[in-house]
Amino acid sequence: MTRSIGLDFGTTNTVATMINADGRAEALHFAHGDDAFDAIRSVLCFWETHDGDARRVNVETGPWAIEQFLELAGDCRFIQSFKTFAASPLFTDTLVYGRRLKFEDLLASLLRRVRAHAGHELPKRIVIGRPVKFAGVAPDEALARTRYDAALRDVGFEEIHHVYEPVAAAYFFAQRLKEDATILVADFGGGTSDFSIVRFTKGPHGLGYAPLAHAGVGVAGDAFDYRIIDQVVARAFGKGSEYMSWGKVLPVPNGYFSKFSRWNELSIMRHSRDYRELRQLVRTSLDPEKIEAFLAFLDADAGYAMNRAVSNAKMQLSAADEGVLSFHVAGVDIERTIKRAEFEKWIAPELAEIGACVDRALAEAGLRETDVDRVFLTGGSSFVPAVRALFEQRFGGEKIETGDQLVSIAYGLALIAQEPDIGRWAAA
Repeated sequence: MTRSIGLDFGTTNTVATMINADGRAEALHFAHGDDAFDAIRSVLCFWETHDGDARRVNVETGPWAIEQFLELAGDCRFIQSFKTFAASPLFTDTLVYGRRLKFEDLLASLLRRVRAHAGHELPKRIVIGRPVKFAGVAPDEALARTRYDAALRDVGFEEIHHVYEPVAAAYFFAQRLKEDATILVADFGGGTSDFSIVRFTKGPHGLGYAPLAHAGVGVAGDAFDYRIIDQVVARAFGKGSEYMSWGKVLPVPNGYFSKFSRWNELSIMRHSRDYRELRQLVRTSLDPEKIEAFLAFLDADAGYAMNRAVSNAKMQLSAADEGVLSFHVAGVDIERTIKRAEFEKWIAPELAEIGACVDRALAEAGLRETDVDRVFLTGGSSFVPAVRALFEQRFGGEKIETGDQLVSIAYGLALIAQEPDIGRWAAA
């Protein structure tokens, strides 16, 4: 049996899996300090070191990258969520310490650091997941595949297979089936939500598989986080407030708050024209204390702390009817109770887009909700009660199943890699 690796390269996290000696899928394990984990944050941090006249550019990923970013107080180049550029023809490269890096260079850098932290060489065959629909306005699927392949070959992989992420999750889920079933898999990542409807049959020659429909939408966990930031954090820092200009009362421009969607970009904002304009705005603002809090937030380089606080609040809201966004850094004090009903109102537009995408999948398959036997929810945002409720209302709570939400795709990819005919699972 050829050794293979399954790779779930996600907008937020990356998970790599292999088949262990017992024939089960197992994730590569990592450790950072006292923390042990299987999912590595899909981020990169580049920074320079000098030895005399020699200059070296270093790179790290995951918690090691975040550690460097915080230690260097933002004096580095930090890149996150770069999967969203995979299918964008508008993204050609980015300048990092005098070198232009393409998407495939960034992905190869991440994979090399994953391999280094795994502590051993990886096999030459890989089954990599891909979204049904890449992020972006007009994604070029062929371009994304070419970029993926270039990065993987650069790292040393020789045999490459691409599988839709929800199909991989479906294969993982199908291992527990006792009878034939039509399954809807909903995969909620950081940048996209993807859906596959597949028909599995149990027979003497193994698992029969018939793909019926695939659909995807560029709405997922990051959008949910941003709703909390937009409604709570940004408003505490002056969004929606007003200022005086030439005797007129004007709204504070929303452009100052656009960078909240990428916490690392807030570090750059400290050295921007926006920062200088905010300092001027304090004198004319009708809520100067809010603008001062915004400046203090930027001075403290507290973007990552904000990100952690928002994630913690969202987790609380998944387990209880209310959560607290608790954020206290360098004189910036936000202690805001958020009701689950309030949060669900904020994310209603995203929930509507998810529901519409499910409609498209069902229409493509020529099925009604009653024709679906099981619904498997996976990915981090499957923990959000409003997301689960959306599917319970449509398909019935008895059909909904979850489990291994953060690693199910990667497990499925490793299992598919053992199939004698990987091609029948491959994405078009």
